Amino acid sequence: MTDAVVECVPNFSEGRDEDVVRAIVSAMRVDGVRLLDWSMDADHNRSVVTVAGEPHAVVESAVRGVGRAAELIDLTRQQGVHPRMGAADVVPFVPVRGITLEQCALLARQAGAEIWRRHAVPVYYYGAAASRPDRANLEDVRRGQFEELRELVLRDHARCPDQGGPELHATAGASAVGARRFLVAFNIYFDTQDVSVVRQMAKRIRASSGGLPGVKAMGVIVRGQAQLSMNITDLHAVSISAAYEKAAELAMQQRVGLVRTELIGLLPEHAYERDSEWMRLSIEFDPEIKVIERRLKSPMEWPEEMTVSGIVGKR
Repeated sequence: MTDAVVECVPNFSEGRDEDVVRAIVSAMRVDGVRLLDWSMDADHNRSVVTVAGEPHAVVESAVRGVGRAAELIDLTRQQGVHPRMGAADVVPFVPVRGITLEQCALLARQAGAEIWRRHAVPVYYYGAAASRPDRANLEDVRRGQFEELRELVLRDHARCPDQGGPELHATAGASAVGARRFLVAFNIYFDTQDVSVVRQMAKRIRASSGGLPGVKAMGVIVRGQAQLSMNITDLHAVSISAAYEKAAELAMQQRVGLVRTELIGLLPEHAYERDSEWMRLSIEFDPEIKVIERRLKSPMEWPEEMTVSGIVGKR
């Protein structure tokens, strides 16, 4: 895997305190790893970081990020509209070049073992790294979130972590570490404050309800606007345009208008649809920054290492 490039896109349960997020990102700086993107969402109270590089260096970067998040994020005080079970909630490894999905699954297992050994944060393996069929889907792993899961692991062996535990970390919960192919996180905002409208739309769009294959969706309120939040997990089966057009069709039926679209993180070159309607409504989209193949050639500067005193909510 000398010339291999793997991507890792950890999601952290903090999207409001920039000092904390910067401290986590700076802790992920490792030789051989490029910082491609990081963003914060105050309403979801979540941040998404994208790094890529030599496989074993990326594993080290991810493990360090999880450890810093465990130090700084207290889930007993954290609130947001996005489901979560860990301070470092999800840590997926994604093949970019010269590496297979199966090899990324092995990297995920290595990362999970180190996360438990170094930081005492238990791990669930999901996606291509799942140890059991019922843990392939992240939603099944995270069901009940931190508050319910910390009680369930004490009485239901079937819900115990794959690595470490059985108890969750008292404040950092547990991390879902896995391997998957490219995923696009795509949001659409509407000219309504009625969250029930977008929740109905989400139900009709997501694959689990018989909607679009490989699409996960939920409806939430973000800064007073209804938001349809989607994860498109199979870009060969469903393009961003196809998901957008389905949402537009449902919006017309509900008599609400589409205001703007938003891409969280990066997307591969083959998913970049320059002349599409969703691109027209996209906010602050620069392909040199948002397309992973281009960003690899011109990565971000790492933020300066920061010292954050105390724990989130206790400082």
